[in-house]
Amino acid sequence: MPDEEIIPLPEMTTPAAPAPTPAPPPNTIFRGPDGIRAGWRLLIFLALVTAIVLLLALPFFLMRLAGFGQPGSIRVSGITPLGLSISEGVLFVIPSIAALIMARLEHRKYGDYGLPFRFAFGKDFWIGTFIGFFSISVCLFGIFLFHGFHLTGMAIHGSTIASATAAWSATFVLVGLAEEFSFRGYMQFTLTKGIGFWPAAILLSGLFALAHASNPGESKMGLLSVVLFGLLFCLFLRGTGNLWWAVGFHAGWDWGQTFFYGVPDSGIPPYHNLFGSVFHGPAWLTGGSVGPKASLFTPIVLVIVGILFTRVYRENKYQVQAAQ
Repeated sequence: MPDEEIIPLPEMTTPAAPAPTPAPPPNTIFRGPDGIRAGWRLLIFLALVTAIVLLLALPFFLMRLAGFGQPGSIRVSGITPLGLSISEGVLFVIPSIAALIMARLEHRKYGDYGLPFRFAFGKDFWIGTFIGFFSISVCLFGIFLFHGFHLTGMAIHGSTIASATAAWSATFVLVGLAEEFSFRGYMQFTLTKGIGFWPAAILLSGLFALAHASNPGESKMGLLSVVLFGLLFCLFLRGTGNLWWAVGFHAGWDWGQTFFYGVPDSGIPPYHNLFGSVFHGPAWLTGGSVGPKASLFTPIVLVIVGILFTRVYRENKYQVQAAQ
């Protein structure tokens, strides 16, 4: 028989073993299971805010050194749309820039910190605006029933009504955005990750009141109401998952208080308000020179709003997720 051709068998290769998964970095005082610990991230954020403030202030400092403008006392005697828009605009832009930088560092979106663009000026905002205006109206109506408040008539007329309405509406939306994001945006998000939602809310609501303590004519009762406002806004954040309800409520309350009814805000008189008003009676009823924020009716109204809100918004929608 002819020799048979021997065909070699293919070599059997052993499949390569998968590469071992690298061990996660060990937990330290700086790093936790989800990366840099919340406290350090908050310090980085505050450092960025400070750096941006110094950078914005540098031109004015150099102008002062060059002799442009002399130091003088600044006395706040009233609220104007332009002046308030400038101050609150700065208050909104600075932490927003810092939050955008932190979003890149943390691999998140800016909207994760409370102001998602897809919900901007949507249903939550308008519901909050209506409830905010209705709440200040109820507060003033309660003072009226005890003969402590009444309207004196229209304070502006003609074309001024339209221009003042537009100016104050835009201004108080900006106020809501600035104060809500500054105190319940990035800082609330990060501290929630570190110490929990309500401990963070209590801490930041205290800081919110401290920031209002320098307002002319502020009182202890007024500051107590500011703390309650802060906690209520945090409740809105927890129930809706974002800040748009709180922004709307904040804007609606301030718009009704300062522009529509023309009552003082932390002792600062209104400007180009729609109606004139007069208060009579003890400070516990009217709020005294502070305005209705320091009235006994304000915390009562805020507590009622909080109770009713929790009856409708029962679910906790504020979930702080790990970075992607």
